[in-house]
Amino acid sequence: MTRPPTGPALDTEALAEPVAAAVLACPAVARLSAGPFGTVGTYLPGRRVTGVQITTTGITVRLVARPVALRTLETQVRAAVTAVVPGLPIHIGLDDLDVEPG
Repeated sequence: MTRPPTGPALDTEALAEPVAAAVLACPAVARLSAGPFGTVGTYLPGRRVTGVQITTTGITVRLVARPVALRTLETQVRAAVTAVVPGLPIHIGLDDLDVEPG
């Protein structure tokens, strides 16, 4: 089993944007979400990566999905995040469903 990166080897700020890009590339994901109280995100110099929080103990992703089976959504998001940051638990929060055409 792969051990999760710890200490200085895990640069959570540097990983937030690649994780966000990987999740947004999933066909089942419409967009990222800050969560019900707007608290999920990573603050970087001059900007915020909404919907992604990374710590040494896990990764939280909040999102709005397209109409797909939940298992499909979960599989796509877990694979995308694991490709960028292997070995950490992934927590997925589904905040809404995007049913608009296009």
